[in-house]
Amino acid sequence: MELEKTRVDDLIPYHNNPRHNEGAIEYVAESIREFGFKVPIVVDKDNVIVAGHTRLEASKLLGIETVPVIRADDLTEEQVKAYRLADNKVSEFAEWDEEKLEIEMNGINLKMEQFGFSELMNEIDPPENPYTDRIEAPFYEPTGEEVFLSDLYDSEKRDVLVNEVTRSDIPEDVKEFLIRAAERHTVFNYKKIAEYYSNADEEVQDLMEKSALVIIDFDDAIKNGYVKLSEGLQGLVVEDEI
Repeated sequence: MELEKTRVDDLIPYHNNPRHNEGAIEYVAESIREFGFKVPIVVDKDNVIVAGHTRLEASKLLGIETVPVIRADDLTEEQVKAYRLADNKVSEFAEWDEEKLEIEMNGINLKMEQFGFSELMNEIDPPENPYTDRIEAPFYEPTGEEVFLSDLYDSEKRDVLVNEVTRSDIPEDVKEFLIRAAERHTVFNYKKIAEYYSNADEEVQDLMEKSALVIIDFDDAIKNGYVKLSEGLQGLVVEDEI
């Protein structure tokens, strides 16, 4: 059994693959991005995929050009079909030992939600009620430091996601939604924002307050930061229905 490097464009998805796993593509892509391509794709003698359709789609999403494959050319056509079904079926019988899983999770600093563990993590450690009257926010005392707009945010992850969405073949309305959602990955430097705010003119300060970039009144921050976001997403749904 030997590993081969094969171009993604040369791999052929099996036309009658009965198992669809589109919901896992993003999680598998995150795994490959974080850990590298550790599990080869299995193909037959004609480069038709036997096992690894999700890894192939994740590779396309990441723009990977070549991937490791194992060629199952020692199997008959009947065995290839049986192996393809068996490989998909056996994962359905796996169960998690929540006690052991919690121990493993406690030793990991990575955000495991990006690999699809959100639901399991909620079962282990249910999230606290987010609807609370308790409000805590950092307080920044301006120092007079000169800052520029480019210092106020980091959009690297947002830009990568927007690029992936833009290059995809999904419907335009879905693209628009995902591009808007990608804005959540823009990271703001609120200490720098406070410095910039302290030297901005009155109109800019007013708009920054309405954007909840600088919190002057907690009620207004909640109204502007959450209600208006909800209205914006609702507008997308209405446009889609029209």
